[in-house]
Amino acid sequence: MPEENYWFCRHVAAYRFAARCARGLRTLDAGCGEGYGADILAAEAREVLAVDLDEAVVRRARTRYRRASFEPADLVALPFPGGSFEAVVSLQVIEHLPRPEDLVREAARVLAPGGLLVTSTPNRLTFSPNGLRNPFHTFEFAPGELRALLARHFPRVGVLGTAHGPRLRAVEAAIRGTLPERLIAQPAPEWPRWLRAVVARVRASDFAVSPRRVERSLDLIAVARRPR
Repeated sequence: MPEENYWFCRHVAAYRFAARCARGLRTLDAGCGEGYGADILAAEAREVLAVDLDEAVVRRARTRYRRASFEPADLVALPFPGGSFEAVVSLQVIEHLPRPEDLVREAARVLAPGGLLVTSTPNRLTFSPNGLRNPFHTFEFAPGELRALLARHFPRVGVLGTAHGPRLRAVEAAIRGTLPERLIAQPAPEWPRWLRAVVARVRASDFAVSPRRVERSLDLIAVARRPR
């Protein structure tokens, strides 16, 4: 839907970053949803297997994207032997799980020595500093909390953040506020014409992933590696 373009492009930007991390690697996309992210990963990875609990979603993804393989699977009880993958990518998933650590533990188990986990989640400090606002989220993380969660299973963890690039920062300067807050301030059918135009022009290139000012970032992206 056109009104979802901002959020879609923000997610695409994270997948493009993950694809660069997974270049040349056998990769699991854990929580693939509609499958477009697995297709992005497949442009760089040696092989991509994408899994989701929703079998109907998996069937749809199979018909739309041919560069990746799709299977139904429980993310906290993955049906793969230990060491099956060189990279696991799981974006905007852990905040929905009753026990996020279960996914982290499974990712560590199915990764080969030296394997890489890339995961993203909304930054609690900027998305919902006053308590959960998305009814579909069970947990949200600040940078240090996400790092601590991953460090229980991975000795090397780096946390980066997604931020707006120059074009979207200029929009925020003009409206004297943050663009995400403006988008959720009223239902999309009530948006003024200028806001619809702004959203329609957003591209994945309008977002940058950086280790700078992570506390102020939109989304957190963690990169964790198993020891060799």
